[in-house]
Parts: sequence; structure tokens; C-alpha cells
Amino acid sequence: MNIIIKIFFLLRNFFFPSFCCLCETSLIYAEEIKYGLCGKCRLSLVPFGGTNCNKCGKPLISEIDTCLPCRNSVHSYDRMWPLFPYTGKYRKLLTSYKFKKRLSLVYFFSEKISEVFDSNPCFNDAVIVPVPPRPGKVKDTGWDQVDFLVRNLKKANGRLPVSHCLKRRVSKAQKSLNRKDRLENLKDRIYVKGTVPQTALIIDDVITTGSTMEICANTLKAAGAKTVYGLCLFYD
Repeated sequence: MNIIIKIFFLLRNFFFPSFCCLCETSLIYAEEIKYGLCGKCRLSLVPFGGTNCNKCGKPLISEIDTCLPCRNSVHSYDRMWPLFPYTGKYRKLLTSYKFKKRLSLVYFFSEKISEVFDSNPCFNDAVIVPVPPRPGKVKDTGWDQVDFLVRNLKKANGRLPVSHCLKRRVSKAQKSLNRKDRLENLKDRIYVKGTVPQTALIIDDVITTGSTMEICANTLKAAGAKTVYGLCLFYD
């Protein structure tokens, strides 16, 4: 971070004090203000470092290579990378970003996603495809947290291009539905507009039942995509 940006953050914090979104301590240093997290909390937020399922990417407990749910199901995506569990402080982190609009957290998320990019050469030819918001969401909430993340990620790491080729027709909000109803809710609601990349990387903020990721991946493959990966910030 150059000296001008450091001065900007310090002046902003003097007139508009910032607080860590997790522990609520005052943020003093320019880097803390940039990320919206104190140094201690930021260092404590690390993706799972153990063995992950080679399909859905979730941590394995006693299984080998593939988790039991993935052994008993077929996914349209080829591989998925979820970063953090949607529990405890991580749930608070997403709540601060998504609902309280702590926009500075986007720099932290972009940094962690870039680390995944750097450690997986399979992304070299991929095109980022954000999960499309339901129509009216931006009008209702003022923003789309996934698109905001993707746009910042493109600025921070210009290696992967972005395509908004997935669109969504009017449907109910997914968060109040179970997996079966979520799949039915999005059936024929996600569609392609424009050119579909041969290798796509779908990005979403949180995966619960996996229905949204599944429908998006299936739609892309039906439209001609050869390989579809998924990446989400949090997994339930």
C-alpha cells in the first residue's frame, strides 16, 4: 500500500473511526482499516487446512477422497472449493458483509480467493461466472454482494476474465426453502444470455443445500461449457 493510500485511510479513520467487525476493537493501522478487521482477527480467519472432499470440497471426517453425500449423488459441477464454515465468527463475518454492508471485507475475501487461484493451475483457463441475483434484489437491498465481490476480485487479480452470462428469472428467495423446494424454485429460472465459456468458475457467497450451484452448473453445461468449477466463501 503506497504512502498516499495510507494517509487517506488514517485521515478517514480520524474523522470516521472504524471498528473490527468481529471483536469491535478500534482499527488503528491502515491495513486494518482497509480489511475491516483487526490484525488478530484477520490472522484467525483461515480456510480449513485438512483433507477435503475431491468433489464438493467440504472437510472429510472419516471418509477417504470423497464424502458420503457426494458418493451417493451426481453433481453437474466438476469440483468445488468452499473456504470457510458458516458457523461462529465466520457467520458473523458474512453477516457483516452481506447485511451490514461492511464493504471493506471484500478485500479480505478477494485475498483469500486469490490464494486459491494461485494454488490451483486448473483455473488458468477459467472464466469467472457470478451466481445471478434474483430480479429486484439490487433495487430492494441496494446491491448484489456476489457481483461486488467479483468486480473487486477482477481489479485485484486480473488473471481471470468475468462473464455475466447467467441470468435469473423471477423466483422466491432461496434462504427460506429446503433443498427439494430450492431445486424446484430455480427450475427453468436460471438461463444463459451470451457466450458460455468452455471452462467456467461459478462464484457464490454461501452454499447450504448446494441447489443454486447445481442449477447454475447444469445450465452452463447444457449451453456448451465443458468444465465447470464452483467456489464459495462459506459452506453450511
